[in-house]
Formats: sequence, C-alpha cells, structure tokens
Amino acid sequence: MESEIKNIVLCGSMKVKDKIVDVASELEKMGYNVLLPVECMQGLDKLIASRAHFNRIVDPENDTILIVNSTKNGIENYIGPNSFAEIAFAFYFNKRIILLNDIYKPYEDELIGWKVRVLKGDLTEINNV
Repeated sequence: MESEIKNIVLCGSMKVKDKIVDVASELEKMGYNVLLPVECMQGLDKLIASRAHFNRIVDPENDTILIVNSTKNGIENYIGPNSFAEIAFAFYFNKRIILLNDIYKPYEDELIGWKVRVLKGDLTEINNV
C-alpha cells in the first residue's frame, strides 16, 4: 500500500502559471502542503530557477509531483521539455508522478511505462490514482 500524499511539488509551463497558482490554492484548501516553482514564476535565470526546482523535487520530504499539463498554444495536455525533465527526475528518485490532465501523446510510452497517474482534471481524485 502506497503512503498518503504529504507534500506536492507543482510543475508546468510558465505560460500557464495562473493555472498552477489556482491548482495550488485548491490543493491547499484540501489540506495538502504545496510547493510552487517560485523561482521560475519570478522569471529568474533558467539555470538558477531549474536547479532550485529540481532540488525541491528530489527533497526527501516531498513525495509527489503534479504536472499542470494544461492546453498550451492549442495543444491539449501539453508537457514541455522542462516539465518532461522534471518528470524524469521524479521517476528516477521514486516520487509519485501525477498529471492534472490526460497523457500527452508524444511522451505516451514513457509516461505509461513510468506509471504516471492521471487525474483527468479532477483534483478530488488525487489520493485515488
């Protein structure tokens, strides 16, 4: 039996940062401790921001990452290269990986093979996936 989710690190394209903030707010109302990609959202240098966020992902206290894979530029369930790198990192460090929406088709083989879970937009299902 997998342990209960404690700390959720949110990831996603900065073009949907408003959605990321909305998701964080909803999860906090549900009682979760949520960590945002703060440095990325502040527009800090990519090198600094990425390292800070990767450190957040691999922190032993943080057990789950949630990718806010919203529609971007007309592409449904979009996962960009940076978010995919975050997923790979989380996979390597045995973190629970959850997508807010459905599988992003270009990465389908890896996402399914790595047992990534999908919420299909329903945050209330977070402990059931």
